[in-house]
Amino acid sequence: MALYYLFETAAGYSLFSGEAIEEIGGVLSSIQQSIKDFKRFKKMVKLQAYYQFSSADQAQENIQAIANGLCPKDLAEFLETNLPSVTKSKCKLAVEDARLPASINEFYPKLTCVKNEMSQEVFRGIRLHFDNLVKGLSTHDLGKAQLGLAHAYSRSKVQQDIKRYDKHIIHAISLIDQLDKDINTFAMRLKEWFSWHFPELYPIIPENLTFARAVKLIKNKSLLDEESVEGLAEVVGSEDVATEIVNASKISMGGDMTDLDSDQINAFCDKVISLGEFRLRLVEYLKLRMSHIAPNLSALIGETVGARLISQAGGLSNLAKYPASTVQILGAEKALFRALKTRGNTPKYGILYHSSFIGRAGATDKGKISRFLANKCSLASRIDCFYPGSTSAFGERMNEQVEERLKYFVTGERGAPNEDVMHEVIVKLEKETKETEETEEAPKKKRKVVEKEEEEDSEGEIPVKKGKKVAEEQKKKAKKVIEESESEEEKPKKKAKKVKVVEESSEEEEKPKKKSKKSKEKSDEESEEDTKKKKKGKKDIKKRKSSE
Repeated sequence: MALYYLFETAAGYSLFSGEAIEEIGGVLSSIQQSIKDFKRFKKMVKLQAYYQFSSADQAQENIQAIANGLCPKDLAEFLETNLPSVTKSKCKLAVEDARLPASINEFYPKLTCVKNEMSQEVFRGIRLHFDNLVKGLSTHDLGKAQLGLAHAYSRSKVQQDIKRYDKHIIHAISLIDQLDKDINTFAMRLKEWFSWHFPELYPIIPENLTFARAVKLIKNKSLLDEESVEGLAEVVGSEDVATEIVNASKISMGGDMTDLDSDQINAFCDKVISLGEFRLRLVEYLKLRMSHIAPNLSALIGETVGARLISQAGGLSNLAKYPASTVQILGAEKALFRALKTRGNTPKYGILYHSSFIGRAGATDKGKISRFLANKCSLASRIDCFYPGSTSAFGERMNEQVEERLKYFVTGERGAPNEDVMHEVIVKLEKETKETEETEEAPKKKRKVVEKEEEEDSEGEIPVKKGKKVAEEQKKKAKKVIEESESEEEKPKKKAKKVKVVEESSEEEEKPKKKSKKSKEKSDEESEEDTKKKKKGKKDIKKRKSSE
């Protein structure tokens, strides 16, 4: 059975034919010795066919397909045209990449692909003597092709990664954590430094940034008086605290401080304040990025906790691939392995402990709510990663579900099932998309109608020199058409008003008709009573005559 070697380069594909390795040497060491000598290696392998890429884009498409474990169409056609029997199992194909055999067998299921130590040694020899085996292709040209393809491939990978902006979130949240540590250490150093001069200020203002702002304003405790209460109140936030600071400065036990020392402390205060302001701006930037990249996850558990989950997982796509049990323990890996080693209790939560839901749950329900919250976080991350549009409706509804679960632990009332909840959200989103499409299409249709009418009028225009009156008439017609199109929009409103007027008039007409009917009935009744009275009068007259 013939054996063929498929060798991929940045310039193209090459197919080499050779005998079975067992017939050549049978031992790996002998093959390695024969590979070094080109004369001996030339007898082992011969060039069967070579396919050169026509452009750099074609080379990039092929290498991306091979990197993803797919067989490109160019490679499939190349094998079909150059292998003697692709559809029949009469030859073997040695492949260097382990991901290619499965994709090649999808096109040609009867072709057997080989990858072992012997074939790898042969590929090493092909790579070593490639410029001698393939004529017309120098090592300099091959190096240029490899360099260009490497740059293009790495650029495409970076661009695909930047589209999700995962790396920006990871760096932002890690920088926020580092700033928290730095601000804390700098503030502690500032408190220790300024406490030599004014030790009573530290227990009055425990917050770091406000303490730095107050120190910058005070500078020296001997300068404080009743007039400085207003400025301290603006920094601290209350007049009571400002008056307390002024009163404490009068009975302070600290030592005196020179102007040189106060200048250094003020410069240090400026650094601490600038770091605190930069942290606030970075938090706003993180919220903005999370609202674009992971809106459902941020709506469910907040921006900072969601960003920490993404950072711990290494990206949103990796977080979406994790099961809920892994998301629950993210951030508590050391405690997990320690528990497995000592056969103790495993941790119930990791980064999710910083969520407000777990803090609000009872001591016995913290594990349950963390498991439920991890399930919702895995669903939200998958929606953010794979859903075509960007919306936070799913995350907001999941937040409500977690609230309902907290109430269930107290009252015992269950909420709606997850399937019904997701279906409701999808129906709402479909309605919103339809409404937006209708509102966007309405002005476009009006513009098209007006443009068509203007085109029709412009086609029939007559030059002004030949007939000015005709041109003016055509312009008047065009204005009438535009006015009619605008009046058509107002017609339904007018029709509605007319209908109301007609209904009112019909009701007014029906009223006199009803009155006329009643009057007729009354007149008929009166006539009947008159006839009865006449008949009674005649009967009385007859009785009188008979009695006489």
